[in-house]
Amino acid sequence: MGSTSEAKNTGEGTNRRDLIKRSAALGLIAVPSMGFLSACATGGGGDDDNKSDKPKGKTSATNPLGVEKGAPLEAFIFKGGLGDQYAKDAEADYTKAWGGAVKHTGTQQVGPKLTPRFSGGNPPDIIDNSGADHLDMNRLSSQGQLQDLKALMEAASLDDKSKTIKDTIHPSTYEKGLHGDVLDVLYYAFTIYGTWYSKKALEKGGWEYPKSLDDMVKLSAEIKKTGVAPWTYPGKYPYYVHFNLFAQIAKIGGMENWIKIDNLEPNAWTSNDAVKQVVEHYEELARKGYFLKGSQGLTHIQSQTAWNKGKAVFIPNGSWVENESAPTTPKDFQMAVGALFDGGSGDKMPQGTLRAEPSEPYVVASKGKNPAGGMEMLRIMLSKKHAQNFATKVKSLTCVVDATEGMTLSPGLSSASSVFKAAGTNLISLQLQEWYPDLTDAKIGGLTGDLLTGDLSAADWIKKTQAYADKVAKDDAIKKFKRDK
Repeated sequence: MGSTSEAKNTGEGTNRRDLIKRSAALGLIAVPSMGFLSACATGGGGDDDNKSDKPKGKTSATNPLGVEKGAPLEAFIFKGGLGDQYAKDAEADYTKAWGGAVKHTGTQQVGPKLTPRFSGGNPPDIIDNSGADHLDMNRLSSQGQLQDLKALMEAASLDDKSKTIKDTIHPSTYEKGLHGDVLDVLYYAFTIYGTWYSKKALEKGGWEYPKSLDDMVKLSAEIKKTGVAPWTYPGKYPYYVHFNLFAQIAKIGGMENWIKIDNLEPNAWTSNDAVKQVVEHYEELARKGYFLKGSQGLTHIQSQTAWNKGKAVFIPNGSWVENESAPTTPKDFQMAVGALFDGGSGDKMPQGTLRAEPSEPYVVASKGKNPAGGMEMLRIMLSKKHAQNFATKVKSLTCVVDATEGMTLSPGLSSASSVFKAAGTNLISLQLQEWYPDLTDAKIGGLTGDLLTGDLSAADWIKKTQAYADKVAKDDAIKKFKRDK
């Protein structure tokens, strides 16, 4: 989600129903409401029928969450672009520390498999709720199905007993996991979104990564002359383009104006000049033929493979791409990611601004048999040992601050880390795709797909996007969320 969350790790095609079921980036991340799933995914929400069956370990300095020794734990982990070995490694440490056997399920169908279990009141304890078929966390939260993680945030870090878990994670991780005043989602990964490219390809062409939208158009013209496509994208999942497009709007128009979009305010799309500038930029790229032919029919795996084979120079993606595309990435590819492009002198945010935000959402089921164990599992994962293991295994950052200091990083992760540090506080975190995925991925995603094939004008994209947003805002059946910053 959010962001992050990745889509299904498969090269097979999909239909519109599949697209509607997608999560959010992610992952990230970026760091991501499915009506047909949520309608039956969270039946109940009343009294906790399993309360008497839950472990009742005594809390102490060494057991701040009250984990009962020997109590079994069930983990349901999304097995997509990040795999699930990193989770298995943490589970092994959980068993070593507490003696409880861990039942592990790695899957790409979190929602379909867990929908009946939440409805039946027997969900697993800890869930990596990511991928195309994820559960609706907003509805789960509103029905009391998600464990309040306050105790986890106040627990001591395994690395430094003088620090709480909240002290060790990026502040945006805490903010993004809130539903109202309750933190009930832990976004474990930290995804760098942007324009990904091969340093070798740029060097070979004698090109430099462009700093502005205009520079990108000029460079695309030069690249096309060589017979290589400037861009490709997964047309089966056109919301990938939003990783850049949405963030570019926020960079140029400012977060104050983007927050109006997140909050579904009237005319938030149509009255924002940055929207017009950015969408017209993509319209121009399409009109001038700067996208790889056939991209509209590609999955994320297929577009990444084409990119790795040198058929295109740029691709919109998240930092999970290095691990996900590893099977087809040449050893000398030198994968890298660039910051957002400048729009002009009126930009609200400076050169180097980056979309970087928590992704890969973990939740603990409040009605599971061992919620204390689920939170303890997260505490183990938030140790520096496992944050570094995650970076090594999947070539991505976690929400643990400075966990990769001193490590030798892979090319893509090294680049992501560098642009993240260079951005400083100029970071963009978006919520629209997390709060209303059907709006962004199915509805607006469909418009974006038509925009990139030249079948829809920028003006119509903006008009129809505003109409879709207004429809969601007026739909009382959809829970709304607000942000101030």
